[in-house]
Amino acid sequence: MIYRPCADPRPDGRKSFAWAYYRDLIAAAHRQLGGPIVLVWDNVNTHLAAGMRRYVAERDWLTIYRLPS
Repeated sequence: MIYRPCADPRPDGRKSFAWAYYRDLIAAAHRQLGGPIVLVWDNVNTHLAAGMRRYVAERDWLTIYRLPS
């Protein structure tokens, strides 16, 4: 699976994934694989964002294990 987010055209724009890009990547992987997904994540701010926490909580097919700080 290859996933590439759109680059932010502003000179001071984001250079990394936003939480919504991770959400879309996870959703695409789930569609392609057709089964549950288990992720092991560090504590980067996009993984901890409120929107991402809500997304994860609403999906029973998605399990997240967080690495310690």
